Amino acid sequence: MRIDLHTHSTASDGTDTPAELVRRAAAAGLDVVGLTDHDTTRGYAEAIAALPAGLTLVTGAELSCRVDGISMHMLAYLFDPEEPALLAERELVRDDRVPRARGMVAKLNALDVPVTWEQVLRIAGDGSVGRPHVASALVELGVVPTVGDAFTEDWLADGGRAYVAKHETDPFEAIRLIKAAGGVAVFAHPAASKRGRTVPDAAIAKMAAAGLDGIEVDHMDHDPDARARLRGLAKELGLLATGSSDYHGSRKTCVLGEYTTDPEVYGEITRRATGAFPVPGAGGN
Repeated sequence: MRIDLHTHSTASDGTDTPAELVRRAAAAGLDVVGLTDHDTTRGYAEAIAALPAGLTLVTGAELSCRVDGISMHMLAYLFDPEEPALLAERELVRDDRVPRARGMVAKLNALDVPVTWEQVLRIAGDGSVGRPHVASALVELGVVPTVGDAFTEDWLADGGRAYVAKHETDPFEAIRLIKAAGGVAVFAHPAASKRGRTVPDAAIAKMAAAGLDGIEVDHMDHDPDARARLRGLAKELGLLATGSSDYHGSRKTCVLGEYTTDPEVYGEITRRATGAFPVPGAGGN
């Protein structure tokens, strides 16, 4: 089985619609794909309706968190999307995205970058507006060559010249909310140092004690040494080790199935989840 548990659609900051994403996942030879848009479940219905035969969908979300001043992301799998407490927290994070993005546009304008709010909204389309959309605007204007190059201290990285903070959930609270909604919690790309400061191992150990299920080990932002270290840490802490592409369509260079999750780990995720179940494809349109 080929299992990719971390992808994004136009429901957040990907460039493929949910329907396009599942069709491309099937064409890439995946057996299981996880839809994990940022702080939203809006893509579920479209993805399920289009799900090709032979492909299973794992519903999820990537939650924005912060611990000790360090931004991090928590993947939530197979939770009940209507559970009130987790739903309210996701809405709180999403509601803060618009004023944050407007603030980044204002800071860029103050730096003589002619980005406009209308441009960012056009790029975001129906998605939840966020930093990647502002980064794409910088690419359009020729300020930076790629989206990744916008995530530096010069521009949009944490603490950067055009950075604006937003509401982010405490990860221990996120774990509690995910588990209460019947879901499984996995720390996304914990060693992605190119994105800024990373969470120390001691904090990950505390999360493990608080109910964290796993850490994402195999990821494009982890070099071989980081993957080896994280695999050892997962074993030491009794955590599941997942692998994923973090696919965003054309917004990033990663491709579907570039990194995958071991079938035994996937089986354990599905066994632990009680809020929702994987959806087998029935040959959608």
